[in-house]
Amino acid sequence: MRTRIPKPDDFAPLAPSLHVSLVFPEVPETTTAILILFHGLGDSEVSFTTLAKSLNLPGILAISVRGISPLPPSLLGLPESEASAPTKNFHWGDDLTMSPSTGELDPDPGFSKAEELVLGKLIQETLVGKCGWETNDIMLFGFGQGGSLALGLSSRLHGGQRVVDVTEGEGATGKLFKGAISIGGPLPTSMIPTLSAREKARTPALICHGRNSEVLDDDAIEVIKKEFVDVREAKWKKNDDGMPNSREEMLPIMQFFAERLRAW
Repeated sequence: MRTRIPKPDDFAPLAPSLHVSLVFPEVPETTTAILILFHGLGDSEVSFTTLAKSLNLPGILAISVRGISPLPPSLLGLPESEASAPTKNFHWGDDLTMSPSTGELDPDPGFSKAEELVLGKLIQETLVGKCGWETNDIMLFGFGQGGSLALGLSSRLHGGQRVVDVTEGEGATGKLFKGAISIGGPLPTSMIPTLSAREKARTPALICHGRNSEVLDDDAIEVIKKEFVDVREAKWKKNDDGMPNSREEMLPIMQFFAERLRAW
């Protein structure tokens, strides 16, 4: 199938289950790759639409996706007068549960619905099936819970590829994305394929976090490295895992973009 530039109408069938915001290059016909952005817990696609515009990556169609479910007003601490207003706060999980060990929201609430909508509907049916793009034309970028989704989708994309004995012929190369960036988001164990004797996921991954990260500690990084062939780590001098706010913090992300966008 011949590749064509996606049009806004291509995404209309995704609604109301999935809402996306599109940022085309100045000349849409110059599109050579696609960047899908996933916001963090309690945010919306609006902030990452702004981010995509500020990045202004050449030849990139950026698709900022809204979380699949709204956060309950009780979790937002909103006064009753505002609780009935349309929410601007969303999340990616199948459910909202409290972790018994920390008392905080469980970082792995299950992502099966997000996988179905984003990987199944947006990527495989729309971008690949309808518009003719390959998964290795697509990059994923996420923050917090959205970063976990980016890593999880990269793992799930490759999950059915078994290790093939070299005596049986050439091994399976497997599917991959052009790259995945997670800022402060660990790989959800619920999204790691259970198939034994399988190859590692081949999507190159960049993991960014603060020096005292509570979620991307050594154990969480090791889980990611066991699942992916190519993992780069950017450990910032600041303590937290917030979005980059300096040139020094943004540099490894831009270098990763530059490298991956030159690939293929």
